This record gives sequence, structure tokens and C-alpha cells, in this order.
Amino acid sequence: MKSLAIFLQAPGGDMSNFLMIGLMFLVIYFFMIRPQMRRQKNEKKFQAAIKKGAKVVTTSGIHGKIVDLNDNDNTCTIETSAGKIKFERSAISMELSKRYAKEPAKK
Repeated sequence: MKSLAIFLQAPGGDMSNFLMIGLMFLVIYFFMIRPQMRRQKNEKKFQAAIKKGAKVVTTSGIHGKIVDLNDNDNTCTIETSAGKIKFERSAISMELSKRYAKEPAKK
């Protein structure tokens, strides 16, 4: 039993264990949680700022142009080559016109 108790004790004392656990939580917060929160905040801003005529891509990969916005039920109508489809605003992933404006033209 005595050997088991020696094995479970960490060298350097208990304070170093608390510091290591605290350091791990800080690393997880700054490299995983905080960037995800920032992405969600930017996505909500984008979805609230969507305007008619914008070319967008939905989260399911459907490309289209916004033809109608309904603020009452938080939906929008997107015109695709197959016709008009009604989506939730939260299903819109990105705006194509801004994406292509940043990328250089390919030849």
C-alpha cells in the first residue's frame, strides 16, 4: 500500500499541479473557446446585415441570390437556377460577392 501512495503523489508539491491545470484551461480557452465565440459573433452580425440582391451560399451548399427578406419569421427567399427556395437566415453561410472581390481573378 505504501508504494501505491508514493506513486500517486506528484513531485514538486500540490501547487504545481494546480498551476498546470490552470494553464491547461487557459490554453483551451484562448485557442479553442474564444475563437469559436468570435466566429459565432461575426456570423450573427453577417446574418443580421444580409440585404436583397446579395449572392450567397447556404450551409448546405446551395448558391443563389436573395430576393426577399422576412423579418417577422427570420426567413429569406433565395432564387437559384432551380427556382425560389425559402430558408432560415441562420442557414446562410457566406456572401459570394465579398468572397470573390477579395480573390484575384484566375486566368
